[in-house]
Amino acid sequence: METGDQASVSIRAIAKAAGVTPPSIYLHFADKDGLLLEVSNRRFAEMNRRMDEAGTAHDDPVKALGARGRAYIRFALENPEHYRVLMLTKGEGREPGDDGGSPQGRIAFDNHVEAVTRCIESGAFRPDDPFAAAIDLWAGVHGLSSLLITLPGFPWPDTDATIEHLMESQVKGFLA
Repeated sequence: METGDQASVSIRAIAKAAGVTPPSIYLHFADKDGLLLEVSNRRFAEMNRRMDEAGTAHDDPVKALGARGRAYIRFALENPEHYRVLMLTKGEGREPGDDGGSPQGRIAFDNHVEAVTRCIESGAFRPDDPFAAAIDLWAGVHGLSSLLITLPGFPWPDTDATIEHLMESQVKGFLA
Protein backbone atom coordinates (compact mmCIF):
# COMPACT_ATOMS: atom_id res chain seq x y z
CA MET A 1 0.00 0.00 0.00
CA GLU A 2 2.94 2.31 0.69
CA THR A 3 4.35 2.14 -2.84
CA GLY A 4 1.05 2.36 -4.72
CA ASP A 5 2.56 -0.01 -7.27
CA GLN A 6 2.66 -3.75 -6.79
CA ALA A 7 5.45 -4.06 -9.38
CA SER A 8 7.76 -2.12 -7.04
CA VAL A 9 7.10 -4.49 -4.15
CA SER A 10 9.82 -7.05 -3.50
CA ILE A 11 9.99 -10.09 -1.25
CA ARG A 12 13.01 -8.48 0.41
CA ALA A 13 11.02 -5.31 1.23
CA ILE A 14 8.08 -7.35 2.52
CA ALA A 15 10.39 -9.43 4.71
CA LYS A 16 12.05 -6.32 6.10
CA ALA A 17 8.68 -4.73 6.91
CA ALA A 18 7.50 -7.95 8.58
CA GLY A 19 10.76 -8.36 10.52
CA VAL A 20 11.58 -11.74 8.98
CA THR A 21 14.10 -13.08 6.50
CA PRO A 22 13.17 -13.36 2.81
CA PRO A 23 13.51 -17.17 2.80
CA SER A 24 10.94 -17.42 5.60
CA ILE A 25 8.29 -15.90 3.33
CA TYR A 26 8.81 -18.73 0.87
CA LEU A 27 7.72 -21.17 3.59
CA HIS A 28 4.23 -19.68 3.22
CA PHE A 29 4.10 -18.44 -0.39
CA ALA A 30 5.63 -19.81 -3.57
CA ASP A 31 6.40 -16.34 -4.89
CA LYS A 32 5.50 -12.66 -4.69
CA ASP A 33 2.40 -13.18 -6.85
CA GLY A 34 1.09 -15.77 -4.39
CA LEU A 35 1.61 -13.40 -1.49
CA LEU A 36 -0.09 -10.51 -3.32
CA LEU A 37 -2.98 -12.78 -4.28
CA GLU A 38 -3.50 -13.64 -0.61
CA VAL A 39 -3.43 -9.96 0.37
CA SER A 40 -5.94 -9.20 -2.39
CA ASN A 41 -8.09 -12.12 -1.31
CA ARG A 42 -8.27 -10.77 2.24
CA ARG A 43 -9.17 -7.26 1.09
CA PHE A 44 -11.84 -8.61 -1.26
CA ALA A 45 -13.21 -10.65 1.66
CA GLU A 46 -13.56 -7.43 3.66
CA MET A 47 -15.26 -5.70 0.73
CA ASN A 48 -17.60 -8.70 0.33
CA ARG A 49 -18.49 -8.58 4.00
CA ARG A 50 -19.38 -4.89 3.81
CA MET A 51 -21.42 -5.31 0.63
CA ASP A 52 -23.27 -8.33 2.02
CA GLU A 53 -24.08 -6.52 5.27
CA ALA A 54 -25.37 -3.53 3.33
CA GLY A 55 -27.49 -5.67 1.03
CA THR A 56 -29.02 -7.87 3.70
CA ALA A 57 -30.28 -4.80 5.55
CA HIS A 58 -33.04 -4.49 2.89
CA ASP A 59 -35.84 -6.87 1.94
CA ASP A 60 -36.48 -5.02 -1.33
CA PRO A 61 -34.03 -6.39 -3.93
CA VAL A 62 -33.57 -3.02 -5.66
CA LYS A 63 -32.80 -1.26 -2.38
CA ALA A 64 -30.45 -4.11 -1.47
CA LEU A 65 -28.63 -3.77 -4.80
CA GLY A 66 -28.29 -0.01 -4.30
CA ALA A 67 -26.95 -0.53 -0.79
CA ARG A 68 -24.39 -3.00 -2.15
CA GLY A 69 -23.26 -0.43 -4.72
CA ARG A 70 -22.93 2.28 -2.11
CA ALA A 71 -20.92 -0.08 0.11
CA TYR A 72 -18.61 -0.85 -2.85
CA ILE A 73 -17.92 2.85 -3.42
CA ARG A 74 -17.47 3.54 0.30
CA PHE A 75 -15.00 0.67 0.60
CA ALA A 76 -13.02 2.10 -2.31
CA LEU A 77 -12.99 5.62 -0.86
CA GLU A 78 -12.06 4.42 2.63
CA ASN A 79 -9.31 2.15 1.26
CA PRO A 80 -7.98 3.94 -1.82
CA GLU A 81 -4.60 2.22 -1.94
CA HIS A 82 -6.13 -1.22 -1.46
CA TYR A 83 -8.66 -0.39 -4.16
CA ARG A 84 -5.87 0.66 -6.53
CA VAL A 85 -4.14 -2.68 -6.06
CA LEU A 86 -7.37 -4.69 -6.28
CA MET A 87 -8.98 -2.92 -9.20
CA LEU A 88 -6.66 -0.45 -10.90
CA THR A 89 -3.50 -2.45 -11.55
CA LYS A 90 -2.78 -4.75 -14.41
CA GLY A 91 -1.91 -8.24 -13.30
CA GLU A 92 1.51 -9.27 -14.47
CA GLY A 93 1.94 -12.61 -16.16
CA ARG A 94 -1.74 -13.28 -16.69
CA GLU A 95 -2.74 -15.52 -19.53
CA PRO A 96 -5.46 -14.48 -22.01
CA GLY A 97 -8.82 -15.45 -20.57
CA ASP A 98 -7.50 -15.47 -16.99
CA ASP A 99 -9.59 -13.05 -14.96
CA GLY A 100 -6.56 -12.85 -12.64
CA GLY A 101 -8.73 -12.22 -9.64
CA SER A 102 -8.65 -13.68 -6.23
CA PRO A 103 -11.24 -16.27 -5.20
CA GLN A 104 -12.89 -13.62 -3.02
CA GLY A 105 -12.96 -11.24 -5.98
CA ARG A 106 -14.86 -13.83 -7.97
CA ILE A 107 -17.23 -14.36 -5.02
CA ALA A 108 -17.86 -10.61 -4.90
CA PHE A 109 -18.84 -10.58 -8.55
CA ASP A 110 -20.96 -13.73 -8.25
CA ASN A 111 -22.81 -12.17 -5.30
CA HIS A 112 -23.38 -9.07 -7.42
CA VAL A 113 -24.84 -11.16 -10.26
CA GLU A 114 -27.12 -12.88 -7.72
CA ALA A 115 -28.32 -9.49 -6.44
CA VAL A 116 -29.11 -8.38 -10.00
CA THR A 117 -30.85 -11.70 -10.66
CA ARG A 118 -33.11 -11.12 -7.63
CA CYS A 119 -34.09 -7.72 -9.04
CA ILE A 120 -34.96 -9.28 -12.41
CA GLU A 121 -36.80 -12.27 -10.92
CA SER A 122 -38.83 -10.02 -8.61
CA GLY A 123 -40.11 -8.12 -11.64
CA ALA A 124 -38.57 -4.86 -10.45
CA PHE A 125 -36.02 -4.92 -13.29
CA ARG A 126 -36.93 -5.53 -16.90
CA PRO A 127 -36.02 -8.96 -18.27
CA ASP A 128 -32.31 -8.97 -19.07
CA ASP A 129 -29.22 -11.14 -18.96
CA PRO A 130 -28.19 -10.89 -15.28
CA PHE A 131 -24.49 -11.24 -16.11
CA ALA A 132 -24.56 -8.43 -18.68
CA ALA A 133 -26.65 -6.20 -16.42
CA ALA A 134 -24.27 -6.88 -13.52
CA ILE A 135 -21.31 -5.79 -15.67
CA ASP A 136 -23.10 -2.56 -16.61
CA LEU A 137 -23.88 -1.77 -12.98
CA TRP A 138 -20.38 -2.72 -11.84
CA ALA A 139 -18.88 -0.44 -14.48
CA GLY A 140 -20.79 2.45 -12.96
CA VAL A 141 -19.72 1.95 -9.35
CA HIS A 142 -16.18 1.07 -10.37
CA GLY A 143 -15.99 4.08 -12.66
CA LEU A 144 -17.15 6.52 -10.00
CA SER A 145 -14.91 4.92 -7.37
CA SER A 146 -11.91 5.14 -9.69
CA LEU A 147 -12.61 8.73 -10.66
CA LEU A 148 -13.08 9.90 -7.07
CA ILE A 149 -9.80 8.24 -6.08
CA THR A 150 -7.65 9.22 -9.05
CA LEU A 151 -8.99 12.76 -9.55
CA PRO A 152 -9.28 14.22 -6.05
CA GLY A 153 -8.67 17.74 -7.38
CA PHE A 154 -11.66 17.64 -9.75
CA PRO A 155 -14.45 19.99 -8.62
CA TRP A 156 -16.75 17.16 -7.54
CA PRO A 157 -20.12 18.04 -6.09
CA ASP A 158 -20.87 16.61 -2.65
CA THR A 159 -19.61 12.99 -2.61
CA ASP A 160 -22.75 11.56 -1.00
CA ALA A 161 -24.97 13.37 -3.51
CA THR A 162 -22.79 12.16 -6.39
CA ILE A 163 -23.01 8.56 -5.18
CA GLU A 164 -26.80 8.81 -4.76
CA HIS A 165 -27.20 10.31 -8.23
CA LEU A 166 -25.18 7.50 -9.79
CA MET A 167 -27.08 4.78 -7.95
CA GLU A 168 -30.46 6.31 -8.80
CA SER A 169 -29.66 6.80 -12.47
CA GLN A 170 -28.19 3.32 -12.85
CA VAL A 171 -31.15 1.60 -11.22
CA LYS A 172 -33.64 3.63 -13.29
CA GLY A 173 -32.07 2.26 -16.45
CA PHE A 174 -33.05 -1.28 -15.48
CA LEU A 175 -36.48 -0.75 -13.95
CA ALA A 176 -39.36 -2.69 -15.49
